Amino acid sequence: MQQYKKNRTDQVTAKIIPYIPNGDFCFVRGVKAFTNRKFELALKWMKKAVDLDPNQPLYQCQLSVIYTEIGLYNEANKLLSTVLQTSDDEYVDCYYLMANNYAHLGLMNEAKKHAHLYLEKDSDGDFKEDAFDLLELLEMNDEDFIEDDLLIYQETVFHHMEDLQWEQALTLLEEMLTLFPDHHATKHDIAQCLFYLGRQEKAINMEQDLLMEEPNDLYSYLNLANFYIEKQNKQAYDYYVSVLLNIHPIHDHQKLRLAITLAKANYYEEAYRRFTVLTKEMVTTHTSYYRWYSVAAYYVGKTQKSRWLWEEGCKIHPKLKAETAPWQS
Repeated sequence: MQQYKKNRTDQVTAKIIPYIPNGDFCFVRGVKAFTNRKFELALKWMKKAVDLDPNQPLYQCQLSVIYTEIGLYNEANKLLSTVLQTSDDEYVDCYYLMANNYAHLGLMNEAKKHAHLYLEKDSDGDFKEDAFDLLELLEMNDEDFIEDDLLIYQETVFHHMEDLQWEQALTLLEEMLTLFPDHHATKHDIAQCLFYLGRQEKAINMEQDLLMEEPNDLYSYLNLANFYIEKQNKQAYDYYVSVLLNIHPIHDHQKLRLAITLAKANYYEEAYRRFTVLTKEMVTTHTSYYRWYSVAAYYVGKTQKSRWLWEEGCKIHPKLKAETAPWQS
């Protein structure tokens, strides 16, 4: 009798097929939650849909709409930009959605550009009237866009540079230089973009000229050190690093860049010490904080802390998961 029960149980168990939701199932659930204004739940389902089918542009577009609704305009535009790049402009509505997001970010020239692109590519599209209304609103408020917008530009450029999107960052930086010619840091960021876009000699020459104009400029030393690290010119980068070792900035952003540079140059002990004095709340938006702090910790023998930093970084910045952890290299 016991043997019969066991066999019967095995038969029933064998017939149970576990249900694994596919992308469409998660997408429908996400749209339903969004319609009911349950944005946290909508975000969960839509992210799951994208994870299950990352090549489905519709899922990414809908996820961007959720990001827009909760105020994550940069995140929304990253997704929309990816859709446009991978679909050969098939999803032209993305241009209007991006224009709307740029308007919320205060990047009015970018908003205008993308609204016009939408109308050029689909003159009778679903968002035609919305695009015209947006352009009219932007024209009416042109006089109100003052230098407070510099902060908005800087925030958007920061996100592009953190994601290694050098072309997008350079476009905004050149616009910034026109609007805010006295903002000196813009030139250093332009040099950095040029270098990573392959125009290395121009970037180095530009940074050396800036250093001649201002011999004590921290950003020139940081950029030149990083440029020569990338070129594997140890004699050159050791010179700039030797100067940086004697500099102790006040601002956390500058402290972070210096610590990262030291880690890249294999000055792990000094880099680790610099990382430990950072105000964590000020730097956790930087993927590079977790990447290079973890590297420095690993090479000074603090392997447990290195793993903890990497795992926390992957939770906050999922793109870090695609990279090689220090102990795997």
